[in-house]
Amino acid sequence: MESDSSDPDPPRQRNGFVGVLYGEFTDNLNDSVRYSVSLTESALTIQRISSSPDRTKVVFNLTDCIGCRAYRGADSADVSAYFTAYFYPFKRRWMSAGVTRQRAEQCFRVALVQDPLVNLQEAERWARAIRDASVLQAPRRDGVVYTELRRPCRTMILVNPHSGRGQALQLFTGHIQGMLTEASVPYTLVTTEHKNHARELVRKADLSQWDALVIMSGDGLLFEVINGLMEREDWKQAIQTPLGILPGGSGNALSASIHHYSQSLPAWNEELLLSCGFIICKGLVGPLDLVSVHLASTQRLFSFLSLAWGFVADVDIESEKYRHVGAIRFLMGTLVRLASLRVYQGRLAYLPVKEAPKPPKGSINHPPSTTQHPSHCLSLPCRLIPNSSPKLGSRPVRTNLNQNTVSNSSNNVITNMRPEPKKDRKATALVDSLLPALDQPVPESWTVVKEEDFVLVLAIYQSHLAEDLWTVPEATADDGLIHLFYVTAGISRPALLRLFLAMEKGAHLACGCPHLVYEKVRALRLEPISPQGMITVDGEVVEYGPVQAQIHPGLARLICG
Repeated sequence: MESDSSDPDPPRQRNGFVGVLYGEFTDNLNDSVRYSVSLTESALTIQRISSSPDRTKVVFNLTDCIGCRAYRGADSADVSAYFTAYFYPFKRRWMSAGVTRQRAEQCFRVALVQDPLVNLQEAERWARAIRDASVLQAPRRDGVVYTELRRPCRTMILVNPHSGRGQALQLFTGHIQGMLTEASVPYTLVTTEHKNHARELVRKADLSQWDALVIMSGDGLLFEVINGLMEREDWKQAIQTPLGILPGGSGNALSASIHHYSQSLPAWNEELLLSCGFIICKGLVGPLDLVSVHLASTQRLFSFLSLAWGFVADVDIESEKYRHVGAIRFLMGTLVRLASLRVYQGRLAYLPVKEAPKPPKGSINHPPSTTQHPSHCLSLPCRLIPNSSPKLGSRPVRTNLNQNTVSNSSNNVITNMRPEPKKDRKATALVDSLLPALDQPVPESWTVVKEEDFVLVLAIYQSHLAEDLWTVPEATADDGLIHLFYVTAGISRPALLRLFLAMEKGAHLACGCPHLVYEKVRALRLEPISPQGMITVDGEVVEYGPVQAQIHPGLARLICG
């Protein structure tokens, strides 16, 4: 919110359009207080009508507006109508430095005549004009091509009530439910009962009923939803369903990344939730890269966040026992794992990215090409290695809860399920053109890492690995890149701890650590040699053994800022 008393008044006409929409209304609580209100394409300006020469204008930027509604008063004898606009501008934090989005509303009483219908029509005209103008003023980043959600946007919201500290449902009702009402977003709320419930649901659901799927949980529930969509016969259309996420877990990596992409200052906990709720309500949709991951058992998964082996995977899974403390579980897990630091043996290869050279003047521009690096070891097949240890299973199933479905729109139901048509899935499956079979050598254009002793390998495609881990400062959701990090053996415990502490501010790449390597790649293959260990995809444990992956730019769609 800004104050401005120096701008000249624009052309105006009372309660009409001439350059701006202008009207005079009373305060909704005090009839003796009157305001002049003007609406332009970018701002709502409010000025108290007073005989005082110092009349300060209060300006609300429509970029910060999520909705406006018109209504009659509770008293049937009151002929007035009202309209209320809802804003979430950046304001200074009360107890700490920096700014964060904070709720503000402006309510006005319309009492032009004694006819309540006329007053309501005028209030509705203002509410509609404010809503329409605010849609056009949604915050957009340069260079990103957005689409907009249909309005009203029929939304299925999936909540894991046990994610994080078990407060996801309370956070939804306490913070998000009201925002959706203010933004006139009809939704159906579904609480998941068991592991893979969301995966099963979206795999069979009639998606024509929904304009968006929003996840209120940690990153694991979105992993289920994406893989459920990709398992459908109509996956090409299904994966185009806009996806949104609200932080309700302990990691919340994608939520932190989306907040970062909106060019906002760092936020955590309820501030991050409010920011992501605001982004959902504004309804801008951009592309989201997905990564196709192949396991030794021929199973294929689709990932939106990361693939990890070694230290990062160990901390993620072993810290599950500290889930009740929230995001600090990762710090506790890091300290425990540092005390008994492990080294893993394995083979790593990747297809590097190299920017295409600038073409001569007058020539036709060609898209970037991948590097044609000679392999360090052309004879290394990255072959299948028999696993002598028992295969690790998935994470333990969380405590079940009876499914509850809550809707704020009588038109929204989730009971209709499409029968899965019987087609040849192989004929329509997504092709991973960069990947050879897992039992075949990698192409000569790939780089094979000479080292075989690792502390960690991390492939990540978003900016954040957790709320407080800014892993790839320059990443975006649609940059078409896998950001590959690996740390080789020989690093000391203090040096590794310093790396993770520096990652909180995105400064780890400036540490000059000789054991840390960072590469931008299109595809990779990892072949563990150590018989025991864990591999995670989006924080979920997968089969331990050889694994390879490639990026698919812009395959999905993400509600983002």
